[in-house]
Amino acid sequence: MRVDKYLWAIRVYKTRSLASSQVKENKVKVNEEVVKPARSVKVGDIIELRKGAVHFTYKVTGLPNSRVGAKLVEEYSKNLTPQEELDKLEMMRLQRVERPHGTGRPTKQERRDWEKFFENDIDDETDFS
Repeated sequence: MRVDKYLWAIRVYKTRSLASSQVKENKVKVNEEVVKPARSVKVGDIIELRKGAVHFTYKVTGLPNSRVGAKLVEEYSKNLTPQEELDKLEMMRLQRVERPHGTGRPTKQERRDWEKFFENDIDDETDFS
């Protein structure tokens, strides 16, 4: 099964085209090797991917025929993401400032403040490019 189709099927990405574009942008590795979207995955492969500042790791435990329900994802993949990465994700969720309805997008200053806050975490990690 193609790596982009697999990531879509186990619900890592919402659409297959999004999965394909992320693989093309070198944000996905299979067995520590940057791959193209058509790369086949097999049972036992380790897939590493980056979504924002968080690096996820999955082990292929099965190959679904098509997109699976959320309850069945565990049959086809095992989440090996380190706890520190999951903590980083949770920290980002907690930092999300609830903006009053109707105030629009965050300002450039708010975005820069957010980027400065996570700058050290991003710089310390290995870049996939």
